Amino acid sequence: MSIKNLAVNTIRILSAEGVQKANSGHPGLPLGAAPMAFSLWNDCMNHNPENPNWINRDRFILSAGHGSMLLYSLLHIFGYGVTKEDLQSFRQWGSNTPGHPEYGDTVGVEATTGPLGQGFAMGVGMALAESNLAARFNKDNFNIIDHYTYVLSSDGCMMEGITNEAASFAGSMGLEKLIVLYDSNNISIEGRTDNTFSEDVLKRYDALGWSTFFVEDGNDLEKIASTIEEAKKTDKPSIIEIKTKIGYGSVLEDSEKSHGAPLGEENVVKLKEKFQWEYEEEFYVPEEVRSLVEESKNRSKKLNEEWDALYSEYQKAFPELGEELENSLNGEIPEEYLDSDEFYEFEKDDATRSHSGVVLNKLAEKMTNLIGGSADLAPSNKSNMKNTSNYSKDNREGRNIQFGVRELAMTAITNGIALHGGFVPYCSTFFVFADYMKPPMRLASIMKLRLLYVLTHDSIGVGEDGPTHEPIEQLAMLRSTPNMTLFRPCDAKETAAAYSYGLRHKTGPTAIALTRQKLENLKETGKDALKGAYVLRDFGEKMDIILMASGSEVSLIYKAAEKLEQQGYGVRVVSMPSMDVFEEQDEEYKERVLPKEVRKRISVEAGATFGWERYVGLDGKAIGIDHFGASAPAATLFEEFGFTVERVLEDALSLLSE
Repeated sequence: MSIKNLAVNTIRILSAEGVQKANSGHPGLPLGAAPMAFSLWNDCMNHNPENPNWINRDRFILSAGHGSMLLYSLLHIFGYGVTKEDLQSFRQWGSNTPGHPEYGDTVGVEATTGPLGQGFAMGVGMALAESNLAARFNKDNFNIIDHYTYVLSSDGCMMEGITNEAASFAGSMGLEKLIVLYDSNNISIEGRTDNTFSEDVLKRYDALGWSTFFVEDGNDLEKIASTIEEAKKTDKPSIIEIKTKIGYGSVLEDSEKSHGAPLGEENVVKLKEKFQWEYEEEFYVPEEVRSLVEESKNRSKKLNEEWDALYSEYQKAFPELGEELENSLNGEIPEEYLDSDEFYEFEKDDATRSHSGVVLNKLAEKMTNLIGGSADLAPSNKSNMKNTSNYSKDNREGRNIQFGVRELAMTAITNGIALHGGFVPYCSTFFVFADYMKPPMRLASIMKLRLLYVLTHDSIGVGEDGPTHEPIEQLAMLRSTPNMTLFRPCDAKETAAAYSYGLRHKTGPTAIALTRQKLENLKETGKDALKGAYVLRDFGEKMDIILMASGSEVSLIYKAAEKLEQQGYGVRVVSMPSMDVFEEQDEEYKERVLPKEVRKRISVEAGATFGWERYVGLDGKAIGIDHFGASAPAATLFEEFGFTVERVLEDALSLLSE
């Protein structure tokens, strides 16, 4: 047996032992895909365990994240800090080796994966990020940014719709430094895939604009390595279908039973016998394997050192570009500008989507690391940056990304851009299509990525497009997502505040919900919006009732308060652009804004009332819309559904008379 084959079997044994020890997990993929993974990591991939955040490292994403023991075994063998004890505590409380790979928890894990296809799409984003940085910063003899993105995908990934969306985009953009290893074993949880997944995948990818390759024997290390090297020479993204057998070498080989359950103690023993494993100690790595891997590590370490020297020379030769690149890689934002009066200056009343466009273009002038785009709705979303061109395979320097009608892939690709580094990304569409975006939004929240969602047409104000396009429950959906921050600004200055918060917030994404319809700029709004909720104005010398709202309904309660004051009542008007941020404030501030002694409260929001009970209490009232909308002009809908000054007055007077 060659040392490389011994290394492959080491990965297989470690993976099987880890799953067995946990009595939980997925041994089938690691047993079948170990050869392609080891061949890639040892022979083809540039990565340095001593510097895992090296910006010019090749990226590896295990899109089929259920096979996480494969990745943990690789990280252990290659010295990324995953210890023997970590392998033994697979899937346990506080473990460094959770059930699916989690970005930020385990050094060497490039992305949180598990929901199939998400890793594939994030890989597309990483490849895009690499190509843009390379086009903007590389110079003759200074290929500072020059690396590949590798994705290991499964049959399940290939079935998911997100993969096809992302592959279509990648093919159109000609992302030649994206290489996908397709673990093709024709098995899913329900058995053989013949009945549900019968197309020729490589022909599909050929049609999508990819270079396609086929490796008949998934155990042929030399063929796998040579095919990867061949894929590097193409001018398209590449997919390599590698035929494997799930659960290879076990008694459950080629059976769906090896997918999602331990092999069993006796079967692990038989697996070791099959591979002529002569070592008694569990979770053991033979010295020959360690020596082999050390050679690979030394090669990558040398490449890293050569790159460091080249980068140092680059900084001397191109000091301005070097500084710009450093700022981009460090995620710098224009802090002083975000606090300036200029940032909060606007010329006229307008829809908040239009104010958002103004803010975005202000920022684009200050931030060359700002990148993003829309799912074919940029003119409506006002999400285009005027000082830069559109990214394409013929123009890698553009920072406007046309994602096409692909909301799901767009959001995951944006995650990949954020994960790569060098950018503060955003993506945009109509708010109602956050439904399409939710899976990658959730992953962005789990990974605590800094990125922005620009979500326009935020209510029944969409009007004639009707209930299919009028978001009702989406505000509550995003507010209920941990680590997600939602802003719904009421005017220009609150829109600026939403961006300011989102750019500064480094522990999760920020979604900004924006109106289609024109709103009045209120003189009292401003930087206090950064606290999530604040006293817009107190009408009268006492406080009989509190009116609170977000977005387009703030001006409505403002007008209602004016009328209530005329009738002798004291009214506090609270603008609440972000419940999430308000909840981060200390109790003393929250009590100042919403004193507990004032129990007569009304909230107004053109969305589901879910969530507002926290603020209106048992004695208050939430005005909202807990049913779907209708097709009619926006003004008609607001009137028919009770979003009027008269309705607020009626409900307020009813509470005040109790």
